[in-house]
Amino acid sequence: MELLKRALDKMEIDSQDDLIEKFRIYRDLVLKWNEKVNLTAIKDLEEFEEKHFVDSLICYSFHAFKKADRIIDIGTGAGFPGLVLAICYPEKEFVLVDSLNKRIKILDEIIDILSVKNVRTIHSRAEDLAKDKKHREKYDVSLARAVAHLSVLSEYCLPFVKVGGYFGAYKSGSIDDELDESRKAIKILGGRYKDEISQENDLINLDHKIVWILKSSNSPAKYPRKAGLPSKKPIV
Repeated sequence: MELLKRALDKMEIDSQDDLIEKFRIYRDLVLKWNEKVNLTAIKDLEEFEEKHFVDSLICYSFHAFKKADRIIDIGTGAGFPGLVLAICYPEKEFVLVDSLNKRIKILDEIIDILSVKNVRTIHSRAEDLAKDKKHREKYDVSLARAVAHLSVLSEYCLPFVKVGGYFGAYKSGSIDDELDESRKAIKILGGRYKDEISQENDLINLDHKIVWILKSSNSPAKYPRKAGLPSKKPIV
């Protein structure tokens, strides 16, 4: 866990033995469950540490994340990035959302074993949950590490963000074309770019960054559209 220790030191988080041990247990539980339910294609321990744990933490230095109290992770899978961040930031509240109930049940068990108190899970499609008044535009930050086009992720995630908050999409490689293709969708959904939107990570050498979108106005009530439409017919 040396890479994780170095990352936590850079983040100025006390990487004491019990925190590292918590991540070790988390990793082992995911890999154990992975034999029955597809949670990750990564089985090498060092690669797991780098591409799941440290990569999940690259949002740490962005000012909107630093000041956020309520954070929602859409399409959380095995808890990346939401549960990783919740372990490191016990003062913040995290909600982890996934459409597959099997994954949510596994996450609930992992959260219970790790005794993480500042996180809860919800089994739901983002398209449905975003219509719920208890969740619509109630979060300071929405995060998505799921693989999808930015225009699609924006429709899933921006409706959860309160005006003045941010949506952060984890992306790799060149994203210039994807950003250009997503401008219309982001504008329609109440988002806009700012100078600091594309932020390179400083924790690992992976070509991974977070595209940050400011929520500047309310999302129209008709978004997100019903299940399946955002991915089948993206806003272009």
